[in-house]
Amino acid sequence: QVTSFQGMAVRSLCTSSPHEHSEHGRLVYKGNLAKAVLGVRFFSYSTSIFNLFMVPYIMLKTGIGFESLLIQAAFYGLIGFFTFVTPVTLHILTKGYVIRLYYKDEKDTYTAITYNAILAEKATVFHQKDVKIPDITKMFTTFYAKTKSMLVNPMLFPNPQDYNHLMGYDKSFYFNLEEEEEAGERK
Repeated sequence: QVTSFQGMAVRSLCTSSPHEHSEHGRLVYKGNLAKAVLGVRFFSYSTSIFNLFMVPYIMLKTGIGFESLLIQAAFYGLIGFFTFVTPVTLHILTKGYVIRLYYKDEKDTYTAITYNAILAEKATVFHQKDVKIPDITKMFTTFYAKTKSMLVNPMLFPNPQDYNHLMGYDKSFYFNLEEEEEAGERK
């Protein structure tokens, strides 16, 4: 857009966020730990790769060796444990952390953006009826979208009605006393 300002041409650019008008819908949630999760996982991957290349080099150059095969196996097992188990554990714990959540009104669908194993963004599309709340509160799960666990912070939803709709709290509550009594008699 070009406008005139005291005889001079001034060009203005729109600087709206790329996430506000996304093909995924309206942005309803943005996780505040996204950069921290990415940073920790990247650091873990990089230290593991460093271990893979440097430990054999150090062992060959320093001549550190163990006479006992059992001690060698224990030493390499310990190094291997921290090299491989730490990144895998971090991936398992943080794979459901929702970076951004979008909502499409016309289809009543959500798109959750998470990180996959190679630290790329992955989109998971699900319908509100696919959301299941766990019976027991779990440490890294707020809800299940189909079968995938998702972690969100309810306090980070700018509009509380968006969280209520996601979790199904805005639906009318139906309680059938007869079905409950029949279920209690069968037990």
